[in-house]
Amino acid sequence: MSVRTLKINEIFYSIQGESSYAGCPCVFVRLTFCNLRCTYCDTEYAFYGGEDRTFDEILAAIEAYDCRTVEITGGEPLVQAPVFDFMRMLCDRGYRVLLETGGSLDVSHVDPRVIKIMDLKCPSSGMSHRNFLSNIDILSPQDEVKFVIGTKEDYQWAVKTARALRLHERIGAVLLSPVFGQLEPVKLVEWVLEDRLQASLPNLRFQLQLHKFIWSPETRGV
Repeated sequence: MSVRTLKINEIFYSIQGESSYAGCPCVFVRLTFCNLRCTYCDTEYAFYGGEDRTFDEILAAIEAYDCRTVEITGGEPLVQAPVFDFMRMLCDRGYRVLLETGGSLDVSHVDPRVIKIMDLKCPSSGMSHRNFLSNIDILSPQDEVKFVIGTKEDYQWAVKTARALRLHERIGAVLLSPVFGQLEPVKLVEWVLEDRLQASLPNLRFQLQLHKFIWSPETRGV
């Protein structure tokens, strides 16, 4: 039997900075490689490099932090096929597993116990044509969809898309997140309040990337 490995960019312990789990202590396992090139990407360093590590080595690094919440992120973690078995192993061991995925790759093979936090790429990302919308049918009430908003056009597209896909009936939360340093958070909040979005999207949440306010935005490993 071959030893199962993943190419790991970094493993670190911090607080969750986004999603409905924001503020929770979490171990982050960042995988190398990404199949997208979003204009606003803040983790380009994860496109390349990294170290091949066995499942046992990764698990030992996670266990050292004595934390029961683990996020699998990237890059795009689903590029590496062994990640599906690794997430299943974590679930079997009782971890709460979050998956941060860019929404361009099929999530049907992700263990249903994994909480999927999936992007739908807005126009200013340059990658909206890569959205794999069939994933929406696979999402469950524990899962979340994130729209990263850089412009008013992005915001309007996100709202229209969320309504058309009836995300308020399918998933736990619709997340709107401003592109850090590009769109002032107050503008996005004003748009949400002016449009009375609570009526049609009751599970909508505005979010900030908390780690970029706690630490310097360029700090890695947080």
